[in-house]
Amino acid sequence: MLVWELIVSKLSWDIALLPFISAIIGWGTNVLALKMTFYPLEFIGFKFQGFKAVGWSGFPPIGWQGIIPSKAESMASKATDMITTKLIDVEDQFAKIDPAIVAKEMEPSILRLAREVTNEVMTKHIPMWKLLPKAQKEKIYARAAEEIPTVIEEIMEEVKVNITDVFDLKAMAVNHLTGNKDLLNRIFLEVGDKEFTFIERSGFIFGFVFGLFQAVLYMCWAANWQLPVGGLLVGYLTNVLALRMIFSPTNPIKILGFTIQGLFIKRQKEVSRGYSRLVSENVMTMDNVFTQMFKGAGADKLVEIIQRHSKEGIDKTAGFNSSLIKFTSGTDTYDEIKTIAVHRFIEAAPEQIHVVFDYAKQALDIEETMYTRMAALPPDEFVDFLRPVFQEDEWKLILTGALLGMVAGFLQLLLVG
Repeated sequence: MLVWELIVSKLSWDIALLPFISAIIGWGTNVLALKMTFYPLEFIGFKFQGFKAVGWSGFPPIGWQGIIPSKAESMASKATDMITTKLIDVEDQFAKIDPAIVAKEMEPSILRLAREVTNEVMTKHIPMWKLLPKAQKEKIYARAAEEIPTVIEEIMEEVKVNITDVFDLKAMAVNHLTGNKDLLNRIFLEVGDKEFTFIERSGFIFGFVFGLFQAVLYMCWAANWQLPVGGLLVGYLTNVLALRMIFSPTNPIKILGFTIQGLFIKRQKEVSRGYSRLVSENVMTMDNVFTQMFKGAGADKLVEIIQRHSKEGIDKTAGFNSSLIKFTSGTDTYDEIKTIAVHRFIEAAPEQIHVVFDYAKQALDIEETMYTRMAALPPDEFVDFLRPVFQEDEWKLILTGALLGMVAGFLQLLLVG
């Protein structure tokens, strides 16, 4: 009773405002800390040149870049590791591709290309080609039409067997995300949307509660250092508590009849669906997958496979005509024709492959595969999809919140005099 009377006797409007100001501090520091996690995408500030001649590298840069964008390659690598080790097995996925269907999808466009290339190289290197009756040319085209589906199937079968040499999923994903920092941000922001909203709102609630204790303490024992120190503690504790409540406890526990579990973990199925959709629609697209195959580190292996099977196909298509060409124009000319034709096929392949994108997307079924496996992960493995956002530089977020809280505490001190 005496304490209550003391509080009432010393209560004034400026002290009554302390919990509300503390709530705003808690909310504001959390919001700002989150913004600083993701923005700006590029460094804003000043970088100082050193003098290499004297071994001085200059002063440290003054400015800021969002934690995620500043560590884009590291963050992308961690996110991709989760995909490649827990969600997607490249060999299993490509085993779903049916070479016969790929051949059927590509056959019309490859046949058109074959006619075009045949006319081009034969006209240039075999003068008698122009004199060849149309019916004879059509027989050659017909032989090509019979052989092409088999060649495509054989290429696809060998690609499937050697898919890990031809396609590097991690390299594709890391390169794409590192070059698209906004997309990297978006994946984390959309996956953790509700958790980030909780961090912002919890800052207000925790700040208000801490502010009540702060106001009571200030009325009972007024000291100038209390408010700045209190602000520092509010900024620190609101961030720490919010982060802990997102990821802990990993497994549900009961307290006073209530089931408690980390907020992010409770949304595992919902998050799994959103994450799988984002990755399948923006990272593991068919365009990105096949671009990586044709232009990545495994491109030489892919070209070698296409080259070998194409040359065999040309030999079978030419049949008796190959001997005739060698007899009339020489073996070197025939080999040159084959080389040019194969080069044209390889050159056109990245464009021709677009016709199988719809089938490949349906067969690989990336989104559903990722969702099924992600939703079934144990909680301690599932949290790793969002945890890297905070883990590496968590101290920066907490320190920023604490310092901003202390600054606000000094402003509170000015208010209460």
